[in-house]
Parts: sequence; C-alpha cells; structure tokens
Amino acid sequence: MPGIDACLQEAMSLPGARGAAIVDWTSGLALGTAGESPNGDHEATAAETAELARAAAEYTAFAPDTPAPDAPGEETAGQGPPDQATPGHGAPGRDAADKRPPVEDLIVTTRVGYHVLCFVETTFDSSVFLHLWLDRDTGNLALARLRLRQLAERLVLA
Repeated sequence: MPGIDACLQEAMSLPGARGAAIVDWTSGLALGTAGESPNGDHEATAAETAELARAAAEYTAFAPDTPAPDAPGEETAGQGPPDQATPGHGAPGRDAADKRPPVEDLIVTTRVGYHVLCFVETTFDSSVFLHLWLDRDTGNLALARLRLRQLAERLVLA
C-alpha cells in the first residue's frame, strides 16, 4: 500500500507522464506533487483542478443520482425532497453513509496533453483525487486511467 510519495512516483513512471499531484478538492490544496505543472505552479494547478473536480462531484448534471435498487422511487432516510438536496451531499438515491463522490474519474483532453483526475475513496470524507498530466504524443490514456484507478485503490493517506 503506497503512501503519497510512492503513489506519485508510480504515477510518474507511466508513459508520457509530465506531472502528478494528489489534491484535496474541498480546499484545493496539493497534498503532494511530482514532475512538472502545466502552468508552472503546482499550487495554482491544484486549485484549478479542484474546481473542476468539485463541479463534477457535486452537480447531478455530471452524475445523476438514481434510487437505491431495493427501494425504487423512495427518498433516502433523513433527506428532504429532491429540490431541497444539496448538490453531491444528500442527493436523492444516495446512501447518507456513502461518502464517495458519484464520479470515478475525469479526463480532459487538450491539444498537447491529457489530464486525468481519479477520485480516491478514503475512510474519512473522500475529498481527494489523483491528477496526472500526460503528454499527448507519448502518453497512453487508457493505460493511465487503469493504473491511476489501481493506485487510488491502494493509496494510504496518513
């Protein structure tokens, strides 16, 4: 089970990796970084990618909630009607004990690279994601996505 530094080192070993970070999307702070940053500033990149991650995780336009399979059409206990739910927190159909974001990962393609944001499930509030910046010519997007998911599942945050 790798910690932050080992996880980032492993992410940077992927073909085409230019930079990697582990970011808390609630605060926008980088918990760790490696390699380059697209804009030359790891902290600014962390804050900017956190905005994107927060939008994807909190708004139902990106990940509509569905009713629980065992109780179709019923509201989750302790939650009001859908129009009163806070985006991403207590949204209809989501178990209140399930703190996972409804999105697994995000992929942003640019003319020169790919940005892969992979959400990490944690024992606390699950507000952490891995960000990998890949070179478009030498990176392997499919491999990066799969390997980041594996890293996210093994990551130990202490």
